[in-house]
Amino acid sequence: FTDMKRTALFALTLIASPAGAEMLRQEDILQAELRPGWREADGRQIAALHLRLAQGWKTYWRAPGDAGVPPEFDWSASTNLGQVHLHWPRPELFDFQGMQTIGYAQELVLPVEITPQDPSQPVTLHAAVALGLCKDICMPAEVTLAGGLAMPGAPDALIAAALTDQPIPGDKAGLTALKCAVEPIRDGLRVTASMVLPAGQGPETVVMEPAAPVWVSDAVVTRAGDSLTATADLVPLPGQPFDLDPATLRLTMLSTGRAIEVTGCPLH
Repeated sequence: FTDMKRTALFALTLIASPAGAEMLRQEDILQAELRPGWREADGRQIAALHLRLAQGWKTYWRAPGDAGVPPEFDWSASTNLGQVHLHWPRPELFDFQGMQTIGYAQELVLPVEITPQDPSQPVTLHAAVALGLCKDICMPAEVTLAGGLAMPGAPDALIAAALTDQPIPGDKAGLTALKCAVEPIRDGLRVTASMVLPAGQGPETVVMEPAAPVWVSDAVVTRAGDSLTATADLVPLPGQPFDLDPATLRLTMLSTGRAIEVTGCPLH
């Protein structure tokens, strides 16, 4: 964990922990394994990280909301590893001490798509993962998963199900218009996304993810019929320049049982 993320988790633990709470052991809360998956005909390897949590515990999505930390991954000890792409399944919205979080309860199968450096050779995957776990209290966790990935391997129903349970593209969800407006604020930029999208069930959340590593506030979301508007502040680290590229801005619209994802938000 970075110092900033450790500090965030420690602060959450102080907020949520009852006085005199018993010490928790990671192995009582989290069980993790590497699912080796299979090799596609084009040379890509499909594997997965499989996390199982104790009853009532949750972990976080890549954009965890206003009370959480995203997982960190270190693949550097792997061999024959070219590129890595994570296929995040559709996350859920949770309330934690009156703050919204985004993540997974009980279980996460996170598919990992690997492009080998040499497609004719096997891949040995070594994943060092740092993540946050929360129930009534929060704690940091670190796991290391390693193993050789079989060629060609075999079908895996859990990985296949996680690949199916992905956010759907905007056009398939009925998104017919999307534009963004950007205005400067004292310490960054304010982005307002306006879209035409049929309403989902329950509360709706819009998550903005720029390509640059900046802090993003929770979006303020309003709806009138099929018109949805979301406004969020994007703030870079002190002293760091920030130039938003609208073409790489990723928007994820979350509601009960639905996740919609689109990359690119034309300016108006």
